[in-house]
Amino acid sequence: MSSLYRILSSSASPHRTLDRVAMRLIAAAGVAIMGAACADSNGQSSVETESGGAPSAFVDDLGDTVAVGIARRIVSLNPVTTEFLFAAGAGPRVVGRTHWDLYPAEAAAVPDLGNGIGPNVEAVVGARPDLVILYATVGNQRAVAALHAAGVRTLSIRTDRIDDLRRFANAYARVTGDSGGIVVADSVLASVEAVRQMPRPLIAPRVFWRMGDPPLFTAGSGSFVGELIELAGGSNVFGDISAPSPQVSLEEVVRRNPDLIIVGPTGAERIAESAAWRVIPAVRAGRVVVFDTALVARPGVRLGEAARHVRELIYGRGGR
Repeated sequence: MSSLYRILSSSASPHRTLDRVAMRLIAAAGVAIMGAACADSNGQSSVETESGGAPSAFVDDLGDTVAVGIARRIVSLNPVTTEFLFAAGAGPRVVGRTHWDLYPAEAAAVPDLGNGIGPNVEAVVGARPDLVILYATVGNQRAVAALHAAGVRTLSIRTDRIDDLRRFANAYARVTGDSGGIVVADSVLASVEAVRQMPRPLIAPRVFWRMGDPPLFTAGSGSFVGELIELAGGSNVFGDISAPSPQVSLEEVVRRNPDLIIVGPTGAERIAESAAWRVIPAVRAGRVVVFDTALVARPGVRLGEAARHVRELIYGRGGR
């Protein structure tokens, strides 16, 4: 989304800043994926091989052919991939990041190169990378072309859904030969699956996940947040909408009558102050809970923690 990497006002309170950052990161899946080009008709990346069977190139989610080779200096322009690289032991090779890369703490020591969508190409090239990793969106195509013209290798991968973590791990391994991150991805997704296997009632609580307002957005079935709601044992009241982060009206939320409303810190404040929201029985009954913006901001290496957190929001700390 065009405002995803906008610098927030330094006068904003910590809660408001974290809430807005989280909302924009969560909603990134909603707008950027709309125009993302894919490498084949199924939207999957592919590998080209030499006659002997060894991979010679990889085709990423923007349809660009990526040469295979070791990466010693990496610029990561996606918070999801920055988290992954540090978890996979490649943190010392990361020489540039965006100013939205908030995890892990060690990432703060990496030079901040600005935006991740429509990045400053001159700053990126100045970091002397041999691989630049970007989120696959049309908003990055011009930067990718400029980096290629400068002789810099790029890898663009979508990171919108839970399983995209595994897709990126595989892509990174194919391009660089470093397969250590595959174990990380498998471990994370196993922890997510463990939450999916927890007991749940026959009738799942109906959940509304509030993003923004105004305008009001929510999590559709095409986002990792929508996936988290379902696997944690909830029923997303807007799960019938395939868009990752559709804009909805308060009137439609009232009509769908959720049992539980999940919001960020500022969302809780606004709902508490709004007579319009009190039309919803869940609000009048106090069934409004606040999610941890540090955990549920992106589909990265803390997805297992995020899934457990959403489970606790729906069923309470003791689960069910």
